Amino acid sequence: MITLLSTWTFGVALGLVALGMFVSYRLFSFADITTDGSFTLGAVVTAVLLVWEVDPAIATLAGMAAGASAGACTGLLHAVLGVEPLLSGILMMTALASVNLVVLGQSNRPLSGTITLFDRADAALLSTVGQIGFSGAAASEAARLGFVLLTATVAVVLLYLFLRTKLGTAMRAGGNMPTMARALGRNTGAMTVAGLAIANALTALSGSLVAQYQGFADVQMGIGMIVWGMASVFLGSALVGSVGLGGAIIGTLAGSVTFRLLVATALRAGLDPDWLKFTTAVVVLAALVVPRLLVRGSQSAAAR
Repeated sequence: MITLLSTWTFGVALGLVALGMFVSYRLFSFADITTDGSFTLGAVVTAVLLVWEVDPAIATLAGMAAGASAGACTGLLHAVLGVEPLLSGILMMTALASVNLVVLGQSNRPLSGTITLFDRADAALLSTVGQIGFSGAAASEAARLGFVLLTATVAVVLLYLFLRTKLGTAMRAGGNMPTMARALGRNTGAMTVAGLAIANALTALSGSLVAQYQGFADVQMGIGMIVWGMASVFLGSALVGSVGLGGAIIGTLAGSVTFRLLVATALRAGLDPDWLKFTTAVVVLAALVVPRLLVRGSQSAAAR
């Protein structure tokens, strides 16, 4: 039970990375490699502030702000200096590798003895989950899952409401049809900067939550996050199919949880951890190719 709850907790927390990739890739067609660095940046900024005994809510918001700044810098490299999107992300990710190490001051920093958001979640929700039927360590893990689900729900609702505003609609239009948006007088460069800032703020929030959940921050913890985010986006799209904005956002979060469950199941079934990255690549490939093959199959059947 504890393992299953922990898997869900990680899947939902990392779903915020997937939401960030949804914004940058789905809305702006910007494969933002900054993701790997901003995930770690959110974790290390939060960890350092927690060690300094800063309130965990403020420390988490500071981590989000740092991630938003990193995303905005990537957007400025592309929009103002004309650097290609892929290279912009590579440059910022490379720079953040040094920034993260300098901010953290060491390669790994434990959070033992600090008060985190999950400690507060335990105190606030433990009695509630106890009434549901959980007890002992499972109750604590259920409280943590409840907190992460609440955080992800707030993020999903706020993102949906923002993208339905005039500004959000303009950003979506600018990402899908930049030429038409520019013809209508929209500043697509500014919208790209804003979109990448939002995307990386969500990614940094994920890093902050993961660091507090694990009890440590590490300068290498963001490696592979862009693959996780892309896999979750494509898997979520395969799960929900052609739906509206709200369904696509929820599907992205569901894709992250499903992906985490698949990984946990594979490991429990005896998969060698050395093959985990390979398996991840296969899942991403399947999520990309299988829906297209199914559509072609249905079209061929309809043509007959």
